[in-house]
Amino acid sequence: MISRRSFITTSLGALGASSLSAIDPINRAGKSRMQLGVAAYSFREKFQWSRGKEQKSKDGEKMWSILDFIDWCADNNVPGAEVTSYFFPPDVDEKFLLEVKRHAYLRGVQLAGTAVGNNFALPKGEERDKQIADVKRWIDYSAIMTAPHIRVFAGQPPKNTPEEEALANCQSAYQECLDYAATKGVFLGLENHHGLVAHPENLIRLMKGAKSPWAGINWDSGNFHTEDPYGDLEKIAPYAINVQLKMEITRLDEKVKEPSDVDRVIKILTDANYQGWFTLEYEVKNTDPFVEIPKILDMLRPKLA
Repeated sequence: MISRRSFITTSLGALGASSLSAIDPINRAGKSRMQLGVAAYSFREKFQWSRGKEQKSKDGEKMWSILDFIDWCADNNVPGAEVTSYFFPPDVDEKFLLEVKRHAYLRGVQLAGTAVGNNFALPKGEERDKQIADVKRWIDYSAIMTAPHIRVFAGQPPKNTPEEEALANCQSAYQECLDYAATKGVFLGLENHHGLVAHPENLIRLMKGAKSPWAGINWDSGNFHTEDPYGDLEKIAPYAINVQLKMEITRLDEKVKEPSDVDRVIKILTDANYQGWFTLEYEVKNTDPFVEIPKILDMLRPKLA
């Protein structure tokens, strides 16, 4: 019979981790390699359901389900689909989740993961408990679909909440969810997404406090609105377990967005020896994602090869 210590050592070795902690940057063997994916959020206005509310068609054409998004990925030769939770029907059940898994497999598309719009920075109480319960629910859903990653959020603390208190609330909520995710084999990538983690320091602090080999950062190239967004992205790249590419960045105190330097983004990740999904999340306003996204994918394929 394999001992508990041997089991843990073997499991963590396979993950490239050295201890039951995310204190150290992820140590991956081999060379950097990235697989192309697209996030469902890129087509957010096309889905029938959005955060539990039904959306109406603006052009008279059929609205999408998550299954239609998977079909689009297959038809456009996209290996990975992030099936964002916002676009599932409000009455989602195991039968539908298994159909998503089945449909993706038959179309040759891998489910790169999903996302939940949680807030871990709330004070302890009923509302925070609901946030934790929702993340756990989607951990269960992800396990059913065999989607290996969920991007989660530190969130925005209520006004006048001391930062140390908000960080402690976030750390404990994240840890509780990590402990549950470990039982289901699901990664929880804490995203650099404004609020409590608008700068890299707090995000790295949360990583160093996370006691789980299933912890890491959902690395979003467009979410640091700082004086040096690329420099800040470099700081968190060693902790990346999932990557999202935005086509624009916004620097500190600047209202005008500038095009993302895709080559620089890829170099930052390559230098950090990142291996995993490189997922496009298209958010450029007043453009047609059905026209623009295929162009971006054609641009990205040779860069990631």
